[in-house]
Amino acid sequence: MSKFRNAVVTLGWLAMAGLAAAQSQLFPGVGREATPKEVAKWDIDVRPDFKGLPAGSGSVAKGQDVWESKCAHCHGVFGESNEVFSPLIGGTTAEDIKNGRVANLKRADYPGRTTIMKVSTVSTLWDYINRAMPWTNPKTLSTEEVYAVTAFMLNLANIVPDNFVLSDKNIAEVQARMPNRNGMTTAHAMWPGNEFGGVKKPDIANKICMKDCTPDAKVASLLPDFARNAHGNLLEQNRIVGQQHGVDTTKPETKAGIAVVPAAPVVVVKPENNEAKAAIALLNKHSCTACHGVDKKIVGPGFNEIAKKQAGKTDYLVGKIKAGGVGVYGQIPMPAQALPDADAKQIAEWISKGASK
Repeated sequence: MSKFRNAVVTLGWLAMAGLAAAQSQLFPGVGREATPKEVAKWDIDVRPDFKGLPAGSGSVAKGQDVWESKCAHCHGVFGESNEVFSPLIGGTTAEDIKNGRVANLKRADYPGRTTIMKVSTVSTLWDYINRAMPWTNPKTLSTEEVYAVTAFMLNLANIVPDNFVLSDKNIAEVQARMPNRNGMTTAHAMWPGNEFGGVKKPDIANKICMKDCTPDAKVASLLPDFARNAHGNLLEQNRIVGQQHGVDTTKPETKAGIAVVPAAPVVVVKPENNEAKAAIALLNKHSCTACHGVDKKIVGPGFNEIAKKQAGKTDYLVGKIKAGGVGVYGQIPMPAQALPDADAKQIAEWISKGASK
């Protein structure tokens, strides 16, 4: 037993020594160096020279299937929708593909700027789809699905043919057909090393103002109280993504950084609604609340709105949940939902009864 105990103690000391050696040298005693496996999980960026691109492939046909089930409800069937996000596809021509510069970007009268008009590198599309899509469940697409969705987008823009299979082997050839490939400069010293021109001096030379500085502007105007909520709550009329969120006009304006707090309302304690609680838990479980609020529209209509139109129609609602559809509440399609029949029925019953909280 003594030999066994000595061996265990020795292994313990070796483990502690290894941990101490792995601790950060910049901050002794705090944390440890990340392991290669841990670094690999974060080091997923794909550069314009395709460094970091994983091996794999995906077809346009496969990309269409993935797109229609996971992408079309936000971006439109052909990537042209402007209802949820800005359009991805449109505005490029065969001449742009030939020249590498999108002519419509120079037109002041052109109505919009799509992603495919602006992006210069196909690696940017691949990287962003891989790390951020679908926006309700990022980093869940497989490598094949990312290649396939990228291929489908390129096909929508007439950059690759219908039967194309995008892969790490031919992606450089696709780069040579990007409509705005010549629309990006690397002369800004933001790239490390010499891979993209080796420019050493940054293209800006900002200096901190130390005297006679221009004072910061102070906005003193306020929205008049009578007009504040004249057109409904602005917060509910703006999408929840992006940088511009509407102000909550149901609350009073703040003045000099101090909000005018109204008298506290009388709180009426309602009995717990177990049916609603269970239904909302299922909505969260199956990611339904990513596109639908209970009492407000997000991507699709709020459940209260659906309840008003489909009161008592449990079976109909079960069918719509399972099969998906488009046209009843607008032109943004809802993909078919692969959830258990029992869960779909429980959600449908709750909606048909009024979708109460």
